[in-house]
Amino acid sequence: MKDDRDDHDPIDDILREIERVMNEMMGDDVHIDRGGATGFGSDLHLDVYEEDGEVRIVADLPGVEKDAIDLKCDGKVLTVSAASDRRDYEERVRLPTRVDEHSAAATYNNGVLEVTFDRADDSADIDL
Repeated sequence: MKDDRDDHDPIDDILREIERVMNEMMGDDVHIDRGGATGFGSDLHLDVYEEDGEVRIVADLPGVEKDAIDLKCDGKVLTVSAASDRRDYEERVRLPTRVDEHSAAATYNNGVLEVTFDRADDSADIDL
């Protein structure tokens, strides 16, 4: 008779705890790929740069067709969703500063996605 404890992988416990702590810190649903079928976020290399009044995000999406990329931004978080024949990507990036999501410009060339945003004004003028 097989003991149920033989099937228990302690690494899964560690990854679940890391996922729980990240969700508490980020306030988002963070998913850690444990080698399952989804592959979400497992290999997405992404860099964020803040320079000269703009925020620039560069992501490597090898093997993804341009039409399979979906970008959403609420001014604070950029969500990158993409799919290829072999893998799906889903990444939420908390931006270093608030951006004007309506200023977004994106390019995709040779598997490299680049998205730029203007920084949002720190305050708004109120007319009386």
